[in-house]
Amino acid sequence: MSNMQKKEEYSPLLANLTDGEGEELCKLLRQELIENVSKTGGHLGSNLGAVELTVALHKVFDTSKDRLVFDVGHQCYVHKMLTGRREDMETLRQHGGIAGFPKPSESIHDAFIAGHASNSVAVALGMARARTLMGEDYDVIAIIGDGALSGGLSYEGMSNAGQSGEQILVILNDNGMSITPSVGAVAEHLAKQRLKPQYLSFKKYYHRIMDSTELGRRADKVIHRAKQAIKHSLLPCSMFEDMGFNYLGPVDGHDLYRLTEILTYAKKLNEPVLLHVKTVKGKGYMYAEENPDAFHGVSPFDPTTGKPLKASSRNFSDVFGDTMVKLGQEDKRVCAITAAMVSGTGLQPFATAYPDRFFDVGIAEGCAVSMAAGMAKQGVVPVFAVYSTFLQRSYDMLLHDTAIDHLHVVFGVDRAGLVGEDGETHQGLFDVSYLDSVPGMTVLAPSSFLELEHMLRRAVQEISGPVAVRYPRGGEGTYTADSGAAAAVVLREGADLTLAGYGMQINDLIYAAELLERKNIHAEIIKLNTITPLDATLVIQSVRKTGALIVPEESADSGCVGRRLEAALAEANVVADVRCINCGEGLVPHGAVKLLKRDLSLDGDGIAKKALEVLKRG
Repeated sequence: MSNMQKKEEYSPLLANLTDGEGEELCKLLRQELIENVSKTGGHLGSNLGAVELTVALHKVFDTSKDRLVFDVGHQCYVHKMLTGRREDMETLRQHGGIAGFPKPSESIHDAFIAGHASNSVAVALGMARARTLMGEDYDVIAIIGDGALSGGLSYEGMSNAGQSGEQILVILNDNGMSITPSVGAVAEHLAKQRLKPQYLSFKKYYHRIMDSTELGRRADKVIHRAKQAIKHSLLPCSMFEDMGFNYLGPVDGHDLYRLTEILTYAKKLNEPVLLHVKTVKGKGYMYAEENPDAFHGVSPFDPTTGKPLKASSRNFSDVFGDTMVKLGQEDKRVCAITAAMVSGTGLQPFATAYPDRFFDVGIAEGCAVSMAAGMAKQGVVPVFAVYSTFLQRSYDMLLHDTAIDHLHVVFGVDRAGLVGEDGETHQGLFDVSYLDSVPGMTVLAPSSFLELEHMLRRAVQEISGPVAVRYPRGGEGTYTADSGAAAAVVLREGADLTLAGYGMQINDLIYAAELLERKNIHAEIIKLNTITPLDATLVIQSVRKTGALIVPEESADSGCVGRRLEAALAEANVVADVRCINCGEGLVPHGAVKLLKRDLSLDGDGIAKKALEVLKRG
């Protein structure tokens, strides 16, 4: 099928939009973005910066057939608004509403699930190869931000894609990082010349003539080498062209006409193409432009002032960060590591206090763990603060680089358990099981701010080998005490039923026990402080007495603490009615944590109801 035939069959959503109409549409989209995200919360800055780019893409490509792959997916809101979900934006990231990331089950226009960084080029290459193998004809586009380029996976994808010869368009949305230092007006002038229609037309004509004869092909090689030498010294494209891409850009990412023009040209090239687009994060909204980091991910805010509707309160990440500063002051060997999450993990105070002992590796969690292992081997005490969902990317390094030599690396596992509105890609449901499979690993589960401070101190100063301290997003609950250093404690005595749990789930167990007490049911609560290695002694003793055990946890079912306790009871020949309440074997969608826990029967009411079923009482 020829390109002309394909063009006739395809129907981009905005193909007939005039330049003036396009500019008006961009203004309207920005207004609606600010209005909707101010109510729902979400990723605002990246979407404001990608408005013109997204509109231009939908002027040139038909995303119901062409495959548009987002990296991370933070900037997909405009795409969603243009593909039939504009009226649903008020439900963005809300329970039962549309997702904050691309989701194929939501729309045919969402080519691939997104949420983690640096994979888009590899995914797009896979789609391009599938297209060739299946004899089909459609365009494949990957959008990747400069931040995602700090992840090694992006370069693996780029290297393979560039050498593949496949038609694939990679759009580098550069809103902060300069690929190479600016070399002034000469580079800017040459870049503009390379994107003029006259130049592009001449280039096609030139190659057709030069390829027609042997002499022409030889001359072309000589000219090409000379041209490459000049470009490498003046233009920021040598790295991508060395990988095998036809580099175009940089282009003003807010010039809709120029974007449409260059995308139309790139669409005709049957080869790997990298289009470098320069954008401004938060474009069009003063508060987001002035403070792009703060408006990357926002809670509901007042659009007229840019201020959040609710003042932020102290959370577990803050406590972690403050404790790290104290530990750093006490021991000069203590270092902190982040993977592009300085503020999110609470490490900004440590970075300010001890810049020489703070390391941001970018979006490269595997690198962070391997580097930490090297530091630990040489006597340093590295603490890697990372979200549970992103630590998954480091499993090989946990095993081979850290566990084999039993190296003392401390992991601050943030956002453990249900995270909420960011959905499947961000819920921290698997660390309980995968960390338990790492030989020599210790996993501590604080239930309060005070326990986090004390457990982190123990992890750094007392426990040997790899040790993780896992804690949730947000603040503490009604339980604010410290149960001590024991692996497990009896938090509340009872004879009718045993409730065992850890972390923030303790608050729900206490509430459930209070509900049951009103029905004259006395539940015993076992609080597990260390979940790996798991000491089941107190639970076994309690269940011998009560004959029934309920273990609620914000975890996948396989490998969870409840299943391990069930096995321990069986090994101890204790016959009991054991019920595990967890997130099952599937993935948990987006929504407020309170509502997700309700649906999963992980709140106090759900636990109490399950207890009544076990005890066969109404």
